[in-house]
Amino acid sequence: MEFGLATSSFLGTQVIPATLFCRRARAVSLTVTASGSYNRSRNDKIYTRLDSCLVIPPPPRFKKPRAIVKFLGGAFVGAVPELTYSYLKELLAKEGYLIVSVPYNVTFDHEQAAKQVYERFNSCLDTIVSSGIPTANLKPEDVAELPLFSVGHSNGALLQVLTGSYFAEKIPKVNAIISFNNKSATEAVPYFEQLGPLIQQMLPIVEASPVYEMARNASGDVLKLLLDTAGTTILNNDQEALKSFTKLVDQLPSVFGEVGQGVSEFRPSPLENRNCFKCSYSVPHTLLVQFNSDAIDETDLLEETLRPRIESIGGTLEKVRLNGNHLTPCIQDPKWQIGSVYTPADAVAQALKTIPLSETRVLSRTIVDWFRRFED
Repeated sequence: MEFGLATSSFLGTQVIPATLFCRRARAVSLTVTASGSYNRSRNDKIYTRLDSCLVIPPPPRFKKPRAIVKFLGGAFVGAVPELTYSYLKELLAKEGYLIVSVPYNVTFDHEQAAKQVYERFNSCLDTIVSSGIPTANLKPEDVAELPLFSVGHSNGALLQVLTGSYFAEKIPKVNAIISFNNKSATEAVPYFEQLGPLIQQMLPIVEASPVYEMARNASGDVLKLLLDTAGTTILNNDQEALKSFTKLVDQLPSVFGEVGQGVSEFRPSPLENRNCFKCSYSVPHTLLVQFNSDAIDETDLLEETLRPRIESIGGTLEKVRLNGNHLTPCIQDPKWQIGSVYTPADAVAQALKTIPLSETRVLSRTIVDWFRRFED
């Protein structure tokens, strides 16, 4: 769990995702036109939930997908990928890929999280291979024998590398590892050692909070009102997005509880992870992506760790450095609509329009160009 992302970004000192602060932004979703491209609409969405995963098929102009892409987001934000990574995943899907996002529970036990992701993804993959995706007019034969690729960002990048090290079967042919981070808890979270006693005192208050109880138990309409009040843009009338947010809220006491019980380090430790990578990483082809304004990135150290192992198995390892920062994969393209009364929240929404999307598009193009080298 990479708390640099979770604490400084998810909890509010940075904008992640951009939609978190604009209570008057109207909800949007995506639909597919007859010409085979994605357009915005009010009531439709392009994703399907299968088992515990979120699936985005390519547009209909592709007779079958080019490959299946397993997608893992960062800590906390990866639990609601329909809100936090929709733009990047839409770009990848438009290129012909079948995107399967795997939500996972945030925990200090990275081994447990990696195994959870592995099981959830392969359960979903078995369903796709046996039944196709009827809502996207994809038959089992359309997805049979497709290559398996993967994308991981931040904590999701760590979990992708761990998965490729723990397992030798049913692993991707190609990994795209973005903003890798494997810091210790004390490095990832300033003053972490002092958090335990504080959180232990706070936990009963969090669990007793009426906001928490509302988030866990509220009906769809009430929860949607809560999310709007909190400033989150959700997909219009999308009960599945509401369920995702509820699952995210449910994780908070568990994480706080681990800290309150004296957990002081991620398991396995960063050194144990690196030793595991050196001996066991088995994904043949890996692209490492780092951004030029990412203070918590450890891609260089990962490259040093992986290169001997990948060369020993006859694989390929490349590293690219792009313009952007740790949050670039989470940048969204919301269609803001100002209310009848202009408010400070509307001013924030307007300001967010100026955030450049070009860096996210370059990231998508870089990943796609890498994937295409290994599709045959």
